[in-house]
Amino acid sequence: MTSLRRLELTFQSHGVRCAGWLFLPDTQKPAPVVVMAHGFSGVRDVRLPAYAEHFGEHGLAVFVFDYRHFGDSEGQPRQLLSWAKQLQDWRAALTYVRGMKEVDGSRIGLWGTSFAGGHVIVTASREHSVRAVVAQVPHVDGLASLRTIGDAGFLLRAVVAGVRDLVQSAFGQGPHYVAAVSPPEDFACLNRADSYSGFLSLIPPQSTWRNQVAARILLTLGAYRPIAYAAQVQCPTLIVAARNDSLIPLASVRSMAKRLRHGRLKVVGAGHFEVYTGELFEHLVELEAGFLAEHLSVPSSLEQPEADQRSA
Repeated sequence: MTSLRRLELTFQSHGVRCAGWLFLPDTQKPAPVVVMAHGFSGVRDVRLPAYAEHFGEHGLAVFVFDYRHFGDSEGQPRQLLSWAKQLQDWRAALTYVRGMKEVDGSRIGLWGTSFAGGHVIVTASREHSVRAVVAQVPHVDGLASLRTIGDAGFLLRAVVAGVRDLVQSAFGQGPHYVAAVSPPEDFACLNRADSYSGFLSLIPPQSTWRNQVAARILLTLGAYRPIAYAAQVQCPTLIVAARNDSLIPLASVRSMAKRLRHGRLKVVGAGHFEVYTGELFEHLVELEAGFLAEHLSVPSSLEQPEADQRSA
């Protein structure tokens, strides 16, 4: 595999320093660039460099960043997960990348997985200069996901934890934290049968990832519905869905894909956490890299976006 040059960089998002890595392939001219960040509670060192390496094989630069409050980025309190703030971070990252001399800022693609799979849909609906999007096992509809991941008992505990977090923070005591993932017998934001083992299998040694988030996210998760923005996405978009996904209802993903103007849907027979490793990872990363390279390598005046809705 081609060795990429990795630069440690920082950018500002609403006055807070965010950490980023820029992976650069060995090309004669500035390469098109893919902006990438992780999903629910994820940080940049969790498998994202593996995607960057494969994308580099196709002549793509990759900018990987940590959200405010997570990983190597600044922001207090720590582990504060807000989808609204993360969307702000995406737009700040795009602004930063457009000004880089090392890459071709006129040819930008977005790649997001899980929670960030929803973020890239929303971001592309607002940033029409984006040339291509890959959304892998994407968060689509918060209400649909809550119905999938929790029963009435779970929802009650979620509300109690979220309110406690807000009250505790209002009185200057700091956040009330809950686990991001856990086995089914314990309470966490994600506690399906494959959540704990699946997530932890991806964490590298010395990772900055922490298994906790401020509980207030549980009060707003249902209101986050990237599916409502899909029709406004103008660029070619590849959606990768997992048929056996325990967190994201496949029916919701299909529904979102149908709303995309230039969408392609790929369904694989796997669970939510199986797409990141093994033979399936190798297959999907090649598919995703090829898709991004195809749409980012063509000059704007010649680009013909896909207009199909294919599934497998």
